[in-house]
Amino acid sequence: MSQIISIFTPLFSTLLPIFQQLGENSGEVLRRVLAFDPNSPLLFTQLQFWIFFALVFTGFTLITARCYRWQQALRNAYLFLVSLFFYFKTSGYFVGLLILVTCTDYLIARGIYSQREKARWRSRILLALSVTIDLGLLCYFKYSYFFVDMLNQLLGTNLQVSNIAAEAANRLTHSQFWSVDRIILPVGISFYTFQVISYTVDVYKGLVRPVRNILDFGFYVSFFPQLVAGPIVKASDFIPQLYRRYFLGRMQFGIAVFWILNGLAKKIILSDYLAVNFIDRVFANPHFFSGFENLMALFVYSLQVYTDFSGYTDIAIGLSMLMGFHLPMNFNSPYKAPNCSNFWKRWHISLSRWLQTYLYIPLGGNRNVTGATYFWITVITLFTLILSGSVWLAALAAFVLLSTIWTAYRRPEKRRHIYANLNAMITMVLGGLWHGASCNFLVWGGLNGAGMIVFKFWRDFSLLRRALCATLVTFVLILLAHFAPAALWNVLLVFVAFICLSAWVRWAFRGVSSPVFPWVGRAWSIAVTFTFITFTRLFFRSGSNLDPAVANETAWRIATEMIEAIGTRWSVNVLDVCAAYRNVFLLFLAGMIIHWLPTDLKRRYRLSFARLPLPVIGLAVLATVFMLYQFVTAEMQPFIYFQF
Repeated sequence: MSQIISIFTPLFSTLLPIFQQLGENSGEVLRRVLAFDPNSPLLFTQLQFWIFFALVFTGFTLITARCYRWQQALRNAYLFLVSLFFYFKTSGYFVGLLILVTCTDYLIARGIYSQREKARWRSRILLALSVTIDLGLLCYFKYSYFFVDMLNQLLGTNLQVSNIAAEAANRLTHSQFWSVDRIILPVGISFYTFQVISYTVDVYKGLVRPVRNILDFGFYVSFFPQLVAGPIVKASDFIPQLYRRYFLGRMQFGIAVFWILNGLAKKIILSDYLAVNFIDRVFANPHFFSGFENLMALFVYSLQVYTDFSGYTDIAIGLSMLMGFHLPMNFNSPYKAPNCSNFWKRWHISLSRWLQTYLYIPLGGNRNVTGATYFWITVITLFTLILSGSVWLAALAAFVLLSTIWTAYRRPEKRRHIYANLNAMITMVLGGLWHGASCNFLVWGGLNGAGMIVFKFWRDFSLLRRALCATLVTFVLILLAHFAPAALWNVLLVFVAFICLSAWVRWAFRGVSSPVFPWVGRAWSIAVTFTFITFTRLFFRSGSNLDPAVANETAWRIATEMIEAIGTRWSVNVLDVCAAYRNVFLLFLAGMIIHWLPTDLKRRYRLSFARLPLPVIGLAVLATVFMLYQFVTAEMQPFIYFQF
């Protein structure tokens, strides 16, 4: 342990002169340290955070090294307090909202547990109360503009969103401290809301006992490495770790440092550089760029959003490991997925598992439909009506959904398959809405759900039937492109035509045996899946980083302009574009190659790094920091998933 702590000695030696210089003006420095600055939140990519973590880890080490009897209790309380400070430095006075959620769910969960055996109906009421409070707060802060916009479109009204929470706070404090003009989304509210819901539900199911005290629960809710962007930690997985003694082994330390460096490299070298030098420019003004540039911006964005989010997760896993806690894996090389279903087993794994456990299975899973299924069918139909403005389209959506249920009722042998697809689609649509309060996220979730369902049907088809179906769809798109010209038909035609060609090739060589064919087939499936996922990102990216008040209109405009460019404007010289953005495209290619490396190879070089002598690890840290500094952009780039 002493050897590991010695790694941080050079950092303290570097920081000491800085603190000595600041000592002359300690009052002002202390004020700035304790105050919230919206222009300088604590991000993993900033020096301020690493100073914060060095101090936190020093205090953590003193507690775990000396307080043997009360080690777990003091450690949990200490980390809860520093996590609250971290969230305050990240999201300001919204730390009060985090404390409110912590207190209500702690008390309600204890009530659920005490009534679980005595009066089951009371525990159900308490569970419903907890979920209502949590989702109510989430909907207020995240979806107020979205729902009001929907209501205005449906009723033809002109309702305006008012921040009633800020108004109430101003009345209570007899001040005008909080702005009532708009509702601001608290950082990480979607993540910690799902986390506390998992706690109360797991207590209700008897999967976990209530924590011993509110400080322990507060630590579970607010643990700062994963607080604002996940991974989402289920109570049954994390709470048992609260009561384990701290241990940091030699290999564990090396792997933790590797994850931290790996995450920083993903974020700064890949994500930030690609965003600033190419992606943000194209998405800001799609009509200024050619179809090829818009298309490449989509593909490069697929890599950016992965390296950004998985980079945050890697750092969070590494920091947690240094403090003796294990967070679940959140990504498993998602762009190696050969189909959409497999993609969602590799991408944002903690969210996928949460949705499966707390939404898909309660809906009925692959066994049945419930009242909740019919409720969400009604809501989705209503959304279709409002978003499209077409009664006929909404009626068609309702007809398809209800006829699907009727078919399941009449065909018992197909029932489980149909129910599974129906509940999966509802889950994906709601998962899309979790990501953002705009219609683009609903479309994005629906497309992913449709991709999963189409794959299941495609998988069950014979090779000839696949080829014939793909040919039919290609022919329909040709007719649409000819008689009703639109950029969207052109884009879909190219994509489906490639699938059609591959289906006929596979049918033609169905009897040929070669060890090369399975490899080629898997590579083609990965390429098709990656292309499909990339195009769904159009609706994901165009709805991101937007003011909720204008998200719907702006997101749809950006998506429309990009489709128009990709489907029509291809007069540019591709070689000239590649030359102009050669650094961006080479970095994109390098990132994809690294991503597609075999999993065993990645595991071997991770373990090899962890086995290096501590002085060599220290040199590697310094070399990596120097390299990262060369890629740091002048403008701060927050993590993409902070907005969710």
